[in-house]
Amino acid sequence: MTDTPHRPYDPARPGERGAVLVDRPAHDAPGGATAAPAAGTGAVPANEPGSEAGPAAERVTATGPGNRTGTAAAPGAGTRAETGTGTATGPRAGLGAGLLRTARPRQWVKNLLVVAAPAAAGELAARRTVLQLAVVFVLFTVAASAVYLVNDARDADADRAHPAKCRRPVAAGDVPVPVAYGLGGVLAMASVAGATVLCNVMTAGLLGAYLVIQLAYCLRLKHVLVVDLAVVTTGFLMRAMIGGVALGIPLSRWFLITTGFGALFMVSAKRYSEAVQMAGSEGATRALLTEYSTGYLRFVWQLAAGVAVLGYCLWALESGGTANGSLLPWRQLSVIAFILAVLRYAVFADRGTAGAPEDVVLRDRPLAVIGIVWTAMYAMAVADL
Repeated sequence: MTDTPHRPYDPARPGERGAVLVDRPAHDAPGGATAAPAAGTGAVPANEPGSEAGPAAERVTATGPGNRTGTAAAPGAGTRAETGTGTATGPRAGLGAGLLRTARPRQWVKNLLVVAAPAAAGELAARRTVLQLAVVFVLFTVAASAVYLVNDARDADADRAHPAKCRRPVAAGDVPVPVAYGLGGVLAMASVAGATVLCNVMTAGLLGAYLVIQLAYCLRLKHVLVVDLAVVTTGFLMRAMIGGVALGIPLSRWFLITTGFGALFMVSAKRYSEAVQMAGSEGATRALLTEYSTGYLRFVWQLAAGVAVLGYCLWALESGGTANGSLLPWRQLSVIAFILAVLRYAVFADRGTAGAPEDVVLRDRPLAVIGIVWTAMYAMAVADL
């Protein structure tokens, strides 16, 4: 028996260490070519983009450091894989479902702030007020959805390289970029036109200003230090203002100060949490996040929290400490609940776990209870009970 001479290692040769092997049952390949016999072993580049499994499932095996073993489902199974820096898995969504996801339905809860000014003025009892606020809520939701569509269309290429954002419908290819741009433009114009017809010119002007500022943020302002924080804060403030503007309710200076700095508190706390979680990692989820130090962001949210509390106290004490016919001075007593809510939220900010404000408020039971108590005290102050 003759010894086989030693053959040098060839990474491209099937069966050698380091090669990527695909074992598949015999079948007809696309285009009429016949696949390999039952043994069916061949080398496939590991990073070949867009490669898909055949009609049957294929087992992909790789040996050597950092390699993987897995199974790619057939196209009929409704599962797809994308190679590159970002990875998206799961069935491809339809165009309608993709557009809905791009409009961020989970973010629509923020638009409930449109009731803030009428609620602060005690003007929620009238049926006309409720109907008008419902219209304003829908219009602001349409405008915000337009901004999300344009933002995702513009950032599609960058999102494809992000481990989480690559799953966004536009980045994943479920929504074509021109469709996102086109629908975003239509929704933006429709929201302003609707506000002009259904509300008043001031409401349309405020909604138009919101769109201009947010689109400028998508195009340029998100890359400017401090200005990016101010723009996001302005979005919350405009939500709180527009209900009063639509109903012709004068806005108190203390209301604007408390709302504005309260929004800055939550926005900067979220940025601080992202910076803390990113510490020691290689990438940032926001372009400017590496430019902010955690110490600076901590300073911002602490300053904003202090000014928001001060503004609320000045508003509550503006009429003095009398009960004004009610059993107790509920407006002054609501300061306690307000401060407790800020302190509770600051716990998450200090830990670096203050993510999206709506998630923090809705998922933390003690904070939700404090919010209910504050709402009840404020309602009793408005009703002079």
